[in-house]
Amino acid sequence: MRVLLLTNEYPPRVYGGAGVHIDHLSRELSRLAPVEVLCFGDQEEHSSQLAVTGIGLDHPIRPADPTHAGAYNALLRNLEMSARAQQPDVVHCHTWYAHFGGIVVKQTRDVPMILTTHSLEPSRPWKSEQLGIGGYRLSCWIERTAYQNADGIIAVSKEMARDVVEAYGVDPSRVRVIHNGVDPDEFPSEPDPSILRKHGIDPFRPYALFVGRITRQKGIGHFLRAAELLDPSAQIVLCAAAPDTPQLADEVESSVRKLDQKRKGGVVWVRDAVPLKDLPSIYAGAAVYCCPSIYEPFGITNLEAMSCRTTVVATRTGGIPEIIVEGETGYLIDKTPISATDPEARDPESFANGLAEAMNRIIVSPELGRELGEKARQRVVDHFSWSSIARQTLEFYGDVAQRYRSERS
Repeated sequence: MRVLLLTNEYPPRVYGGAGVHIDHLSRELSRLAPVEVLCFGDQEEHSSQLAVTGIGLDHPIRPADPTHAGAYNALLRNLEMSARAQQPDVVHCHTWYAHFGGIVVKQTRDVPMILTTHSLEPSRPWKSEQLGIGGYRLSCWIERTAYQNADGIIAVSKEMARDVVEAYGVDPSRVRVIHNGVDPDEFPSEPDPSILRKHGIDPFRPYALFVGRITRQKGIGHFLRAAELLDPSAQIVLCAAAPDTPQLADEVESSVRKLDQKRKGGVVWVRDAVPLKDLPSIYAGAAVYCCPSIYEPFGITNLEAMSCRTTVVATRTGGIPEIIVEGETGYLIDKTPISATDPEARDPESFANGLAEAMNRIIVSPELGRELGEKARQRVVDHFSWSSIARQTLEFYGDVAQRYRSERS
């Protein structure tokens, strides 16, 4: 079976969980079938089983409203992707940024289209800050059109499976849950002190860690509020880059500055994307990893931290409860429901207090952290390997292709 993967992110242009997912999935799938990847950028990689081609923007569209440029230029790249694609047996799209290309390939090549639900646009109203109101309406329309025409849908969690059925009226029989994964061998449990020092972290002092994009979805503001309440012995380490908007970057800048003043230092902000070779040491050195997302279809960073035997404190939302076993491999913190129109419609003080209490429990009791961390690592090894996920994905391709041919005959 010839597989075509369409994606915005692909190494080295990776800034979120979807990029990590497509990197590992494409390489594991290529052990089982020929894979072509078309992505945004200038990547070029060709072997007998894996061909990667980046699609650039030689002549970008410059709309009258500059905030719409991201959406328009995504569509431009999608057209180029669909034109360049070889003849696949199945086209598999990742995030709305690549959905339009998948729709065109489906129509022009007469092949089934599969989508992976890394997130859903209606659940992320704050994206209007990044794409503009018109751009966000366009991204929602593209996503809705793709899901209503998809032949198969992979949900990265049970929660996402429910969400896509409710949001777009998808036939549940076309949806299959296949979790995200991680390669545990890439995440050792002992940090390299020289790497920690390089990023300004004291290797001999415990720290609470946040890793994520600067976007409201990832809850960085809630982590910063919780950090004010953490034990004074702890450092606060933020690996936070790629702000959605300049305004949000300014908000985080102000909050970090106030936090550093209140704690009298010990706040480390790694502003640029951490090299992938350094990230395992940063996870492994942490006393506790915090994932305070207000919306998280899966939460791949939790798997990365758990692989390093680092205890996780995370929001009880989306797919996270399918990863973390409460009180056994980490702690889950409840949040109040999020308004569909106001991403700040919650009780930030209560949420921050819950995050801080759980993180302090680990910081002041390293023995407890080690016990939970060992169980966390074992859970990753037992349930979330990429080789297993690739096999499940290829099996789903076959099932979808068979039904597609049957429906077309």
